[in-house]
Amino acid sequence: MATSPAPEKVESNGHEQHETKSGAGSVQAVSRTTTHDGEDILGLQDLDPALNRKMHLVNNVRTAMFPVHHPMWSCANNLDSRQAIDEIGWTPYHTKLFILNGFGYAVDSLVLLLQGVIAGPAFREFGQHGYDNAMTIAGYVGMLIGALFWGLGADIIGRRFAFNVSLLLCSVSVIIAGAMPNWPSLGLWIALIGFGAGGNLVLDTTVFLEYLPGNKQWVLTLMAGWWGLGQAVTGFVAWGFLVPEKWNCPSVEACTRQNNMGWRYVMFTSGALVFVMSILRVTVIRLRETPKYLLALGEDAQVVETFQFLASKYNRHCSLTVDKLDACGVVLGTHSKNRFSFAETLVHLRGLFSTPKIALSTSLIWVSWAMMGLAYPLFYVFLPSYLASRGANLDVSPFETWRNYTLTNISSIFGPLLAGWMCNIPFLGRRYTMLIGTLMTAAFFFAYTSVRNGAQDVGFSCSIAFCLNIYYGTLYAYTPEVLPSAHRATGNGVAVACNRVMGILSAVIATVSNTSTSAPLYICGALLVAMGVLSAFFPFEPYGRRSS
Repeated sequence: MATSPAPEKVESNGHEQHETKSGAGSVQAVSRTTTHDGEDILGLQDLDPALNRKMHLVNNVRTAMFPVHHPMWSCANNLDSRQAIDEIGWTPYHTKLFILNGFGYAVDSLVLLLQGVIAGPAFREFGQHGYDNAMTIAGYVGMLIGALFWGLGADIIGRRFAFNVSLLLCSVSVIIAGAMPNWPSLGLWIALIGFGAGGNLVLDTTVFLEYLPGNKQWVLTLMAGWWGLGQAVTGFVAWGFLVPEKWNCPSVEACTRQNNMGWRYVMFTSGALVFVMSILRVTVIRLRETPKYLLALGEDAQVVETFQFLASKYNRHCSLTVDKLDACGVVLGTHSKNRFSFAETLVHLRGLFSTPKIALSTSLIWVSWAMMGLAYPLFYVFLPSYLASRGANLDVSPFETWRNYTLTNISSIFGPLLAGWMCNIPFLGRRYTMLIGTLMTAAFFFAYTSVRNGAQDVGFSCSIAFCLNIYYGTLYAYTPEVLPSAHRATGNGVAVACNRVMGILSAVIATVSNTSTSAPLYICGALLVAMGVLSAFFPFEPYGRRSS
């Protein structure tokens, strides 16, 4: 990473300033002020001074970053007025992004549940030959590889290509998986589904955030409501095809492809739906490369062209020019000499630990994703056996099973909606919204161990789904908000990958452990509390600030 010359301290307007000499002899001053309304989240954490200054120009910077008595150089012009993203504001383009990126959120949750929904009927049809938790592991392995591949790839080749391709790959894989003749081949295509979907979750938040005006960043939390919608769609499709006896065989001995088409219809229907979504993403939005990715590449002309295009199309004003960006200097250190090399990977990983504060933030985020990846699946793996051992009567019909499943998933839609409102309250922000969400979820987790009948079961399930998504939805949004722009997709991808690793581990634990003991349930509840406490110590608070 590039380093700046030793600064000379000056004072202006009560704020501490630091000046550095550029190669062209112009003076560049950067604020050391504390939190101000509209300040960039990472402030001066980025070690590339040119990128830091250009990011301030692209964002809406209202703070007095330069001494009033100091001669204004072109990069500093107009800093007290709106710049680029905030100057253009919210447009129909952002509305389209909210919907079409939301499709990616919905698809990720849809396919994550899909393998669990169809695993039982498919395993029965294939004679129960193989590892019974294979689909869970295949799905998580695919999502793990997909998160890393698409996350790193989006920082190397750009957001646009990965955004358009990953969802299309996912849709085709879902349809093909529904035609598989045996357990191993089904596992292969389930993994490929996860590979495509794993990229969606990384790219959807990244792309949307990098176009968002600063005062609308809370919408990123709200967008997690699409996650619950995807779960609900899975519930409705499964409810429609896995209940009728004509499509579902009663036992292994009497199970053939002809009388067990229910799970295949679930896959075909879901795949067709995802395919339509993928086509809409390509045809409706016609996504341009995100300006903040181009900024890290040093493509100043393309950055300005993108903003001018949006301003012209939606009759908005944009005062950003190439000259202003050029005057900020040359961006260094965001890519290696060969972008398709191992050195490029190291550049992006090092960028996530470029300062002690960013390193702490990245580490805590990854740990949080890992703990969530273990706590949530384990809870539902161990819960049924535990409740049965305590005398709970949860014997329900297939119709009631899928009805309850759908109701639970519908409840998860509203958690992010509440979180979107909470995170925009000054004394809560993102961090304390996550703390409240986890504490509420943990309370219902512990209370769930007292469930004894079906009504209590569905009531507590809905409550947990609602509260958990307050935390989950906020964490999804918080992660890309506080990552450096040049390395955002990589950091986001590794975070999701940590979650998937623990999901794989939960499936293995479920196979080899005693599912009737209460210990795992209390461990899961304790992990939730720990996640909440951890979020309160995150070093960056995005409320009132803008992402880099």
